Amino acid sequence: MRSVVAVLEKQIKDTWKNKTVLIQFLMFPFMTILMNHTVRIETMPKHFFTELFAVMYLGMAPLVSATSILSEEKERGTLRALLMAGVKPGEYLLGVGLYVWTGCMIGSLLMVFFDDYTAKQASLFLLVAALGIPFSLVIGACVGIASRSQMAATSLSVPLMLLTSFLPMLAMFNASVEAVARYTYPQQLKVLLVDAERGMIGAGSCLILLGNGLFLLVLFMILYKKNGLE
Repeated sequence: MRSVVAVLEKQIKDTWKNKTVLIQFLMFPFMTILMNHTVRIETMPKHFFTELFAVMYLGMAPLVSATSILSEEKERGTLRALLMAGVKPGEYLLGVGLYVWTGCMIGSLLMVFFDDYTAKQASLFLLVAALGIPFSLVIGACVGIASRSQMAATSLSVPLMLLTSFLPMLAMFNASVEAVARYTYPQQLKVLLVDAERGMIGAGSCLILLGNGLFLLVLFMILYKKNGLE
């Protein structure tokens, strides 16, 4: 755990230097707060902007952050130096993962805090966020491992980021897209966030999330076995 904590502390210190990651943590929470306090439409559902931007946030921020950190530290040689210093790959990945997860949870907490959720609704919302962040985090780690440079990582992460963040919004307006999207984790996170407003969590969504999670873990293990961290 000493190595994990050291990696976590290093990432925290680098936060102000890595503007890409910092912006990802803060952009959607501040957009949510701004829209909730400036836009008033009588027919608009309650918590509309919070639920909409939260899904985009969970789909985009962990993915881009993990990709940026891994690809940058690989390209600069920082990762090689850490591994030569005795940090194991699993410890490094866990430290980075905890950093990204914590940063995204702080953003999720801001979204809830500045909206009128009840204590139960807020707890369920944060539970969904806590469960949803690792999905995009694993995708970001896969991109970072498979890419040999930051430029290559960016070219891979952008289409995936658009897919994970905007798919639920497209499904709102197109039945054909919704029929496919319902089997993906971003859409089910959207469903669970709506359920959180009602004070419940659907079992069907959890099963689909479990299937998505197993698929992503297998994909990560294949890419890690093939490429390693270096």
